Formats: sequence, structure tokens, C-alpha cells
Amino acid sequence: MSENFKSALLLSMPQLQDPNFARTVVLLCEYNPDGAFGLVLNRPTNVAASEMVRLDPPVVAGNDMPLWIGGPVEPQRGWILLGDEPQAEFKCIRDGLYLSTSQALLREVLGARPAPRARVLAGYAGWGPGQLDEELAQSAWLLGEVDLDIVFDVAPEAMWETAIRRLGADPSSLTTSHGVH
Repeated sequence: MSENFKSALLLSMPQLQDPNFARTVVLLCEYNPDGAFGLVLNRPTNVAASEMVRLDPPVVAGNDMPLWIGGPVEPQRGWILLGDEPQAEFKCIRDGLYLSTSQALLREVLGARPAPRARVLAGYAGWGPGQLDEELAQSAWLLGEVDLDIVFDVAPEAMWETAIRRLGADPSSLTTSHGVH
């Protein structure tokens, strides 16, 4: 693990059997001795985030931006990924990619027309101390660069394959070994 952590995309290998992570692209946001935190990027729901998110007062006439499943941990917890630096509190993942949990920003994003370059996600992916290191050592994940077009523009059903191909690999030739998880 590098002392100078740089965000990355985690691309699941075929042997990763956990249904929460099969063929997933995870934005790795934090990675340190205490563990790791990431958001699954390619699991949209069929429901508008403005219909699912509970704000008081509720968002009226929100946009049709879908709610995305960010991972299996704390599914009631919400995250906002944005392509433009917000005016609210945020964490910079990289230039052009910002993460926030601001309720005011969430209301703004859900009500904006047209919908902004953003993702509203429920839940997250988390790893305890050493857990992701072990999974990486078992070749459960490939590491890729965080490309903004993959995060915001590539269709979710094509995201995993697109990210694998950008590494110079053919997804159909990836070796499947005995399962992880």
C-alpha cells in the first residue's frame, strides 16, 4: 500500500463470486492501514433518486437521474459524485471528480433540470484493515486509472468491459481461478 494513495478503479476479476461485486467497477476513494472505502459505479436502479431519497421537505418535481447502488454496506447512507466542484463540503477524488454527503447539495442535484453531471449512490463498499490487500494479492481485482468518462458517460452495462479493455486486456481471456469470497 502506497503512502501517497491515489484513487483508482477496482475492476473485479471473474473469480470474484460475491454477487455484490461480480463484474463491478468500484471507485476506490480511500485506502489506508485502517481499511478501504469505495463506491460501485455500474449498478443503477430503475428508480429516480428523487423518488427514493427521503428529504424533509421532499424534493418536488425532481429530475429522472437514477439512484445507483454504491455497495452493500449501509445501504441507507447516501453519496453524491459530481463532475463540477460543488459549493458544499466535499472530498476531491481527482480533478473533475468530487464526493459529498451534503443534504443541501443533494437537494440541489435532485432538483436540477437538466440533471447535472453527477451520480447519487446508496451504500458503499468497505474493507477492513488488510482485507483489500489480501484480495489484491489473490488477484480478485485489477487496478485501473480513474477516467471521468467511465465514471459519468459509459453505459453501466459496458463499463466493466470498457475499463478492462483500457488496461489492454481482453475480458474474455481473463483467467478464472478458484473463487474469492
